[in-house]
Amino acid sequence: MSIEVGQLRDLRQHGIDHAGQIRWNLPAAALYEEAVRRNEGVIAAAGPLVCRTGQYTGRSPNDKFIVHEPSSASKIWWGPNQPLDETKFEALHGHVLKYLEGKDLYVQDCYGGAAPDYRLPIRVITEYAWHSLFARNLFIEERDPARLAAHRPEFLVIDAPGCRANPAEHGTRTETFIVLNLAKRVVLIGGTQYAGEIKKSIFTVLNYLLPLRDVLSMHCSANIGPDGDVALFFGLSGTGKTTLSSSPDRMLIGDDEHGWSDHGVFNFEGGCYAKTIRLSAEAEPEIYSTTQRFGTVLENVVFDPATRELNLDDDSFTENTRAAYPLDFIANAVPDGQGGHPSNIVLLTADAFGVLPPIARLTPESARYHFISGYTAKVAGTERGLTEPSATFSTCFGAPFLPLPPTVYSKMLGERIVRHNASVWLVNTGWTGGAYGTGRRMKIAYTRAMVRAALSGKLDGVHYQLDPIFNVEVPTSCPDVPAEVLRPRNTWAKPEEYDAQARKLATMFIENFKKFEKDVPAEVRAAGPTI
Repeated sequence: MSIEVGQLRDLRQHGIDHAGQIRWNLPAAALYEEAVRRNEGVIAAAGPLVCRTGQYTGRSPNDKFIVHEPSSASKIWWGPNQPLDETKFEALHGHVLKYLEGKDLYVQDCYGGAAPDYRLPIRVITEYAWHSLFARNLFIEERDPARLAAHRPEFLVIDAPGCRANPAEHGTRTETFIVLNLAKRVVLIGGTQYAGEIKKSIFTVLNYLLPLRDVLSMHCSANIGPDGDVALFFGLSGTGKTTLSSSPDRMLIGDDEHGWSDHGVFNFEGGCYAKTIRLSAEAEPEIYSTTQRFGTVLENVVFDPATRELNLDDDSFTENTRAAYPLDFIANAVPDGQGGHPSNIVLLTADAFGVLPPIARLTPESARYHFISGYTAKVAGTERGLTEPSATFSTCFGAPFLPLPPTVYSKMLGERIVRHNASVWLVNTGWTGGAYGTGRRMKIAYTRAMVRAALSGKLDGVHYQLDPIFNVEVPTSCPDVPAEVLRPRNTWAKPEEYDAQARKLATMFIENFKKFEKDVPAEVRAAGPTI
């Protein structure tokens, strides 16, 4: 059923009849009470609400579908995006609505997108109180009571973790489903308690809607320096987007999802969804502090059952432990979630082969090449069944969330880099001195120093050498970083082993890029690695 105005606080307009008690826009304190009363979570010693996500502690990308319908079918990047037949969707939709009968429900009316001209009014209907708090933390809250009362959602998320699909009847792969219908403007989620599916579904929606309005949607964090200079940090989960953008000397715009319009960049979210495993109060004080306060939702974090003290180093449940908190929990967050055009763009990768330089300067052409490639290592726990880093290419550093072809996003990025004269950097936060298993993870202090030097302009005047395999410009010096660290070949005990691994990775880049070659200019094709 499409979303209509109807009675603004009546779920019958969404096809939800005979529900139990419906609780609208409850604040954090009330949702705490509901979650504890329903045994959905535990209040830890310092005040956060700690919840478990059950069987699934990460996203379920193979259970995500887009409904194949006339208004969007010709635009969608099919292949990575699995189609679901309209009749199957109708059956599943009816199944979900039937499941919700008699159940108490929680509703949050909020927005995706901080820029008033581009924000999307959404409504999130959840079966769990803690999922409602998650949505309240992650999306943008309407704080004007009159506007909240008149909220008219343009997209609906129905989150029913306890509802399971019948694959034979509903066309799904398993009992789990995340289904997006762009015509009816509704997302259905079931069979999984992982709250991240709510957030990422709306990200996918914005990735479809905004480029059609000439706004680049991006899987990146963003911050602003003392002089007003904006920096973007692209990268998959675990590569350092949140850590590197949460810097005490820069204002945080947002940690994960942004748009880039003719006016500048803007956050899609009203909160942050940070990884917490082995989080350090010394190395990441801003994020660590959010785990020690009321209002934060912690997922799958281990705590002492007697004292309720957290153990952020314990990965008994998963490596993918998370904190979901409002953006204003970060002391230096930008209140309106907006900034100007970026001066610097950082593409983050966690190289499991240990051969990419820790920092390199990219041309606009090589920036498009590496953006389309989206090379990194998936980090343990962010997807079901993943227990150790695995080399992958996730185009535009966000393939699971891109409904449109990747060349749409890369072309828009390339145009904006040239138009606004942005500097672009490739930063490896992964391994050095050997591949995963023999090498070591790059020291965060070195990565911070390199990023700080790049953003401040201290790398503009240093000497660069062209990497003969990866075809990127590598600085020969950087403040506060040993020179040998900048040349990964020098960190390996046996340089010939480095050469073999580098050629192996370069071959993977070349093979992966073949599927994009016909859709990009020759100068972009020529900007990649060579053997």
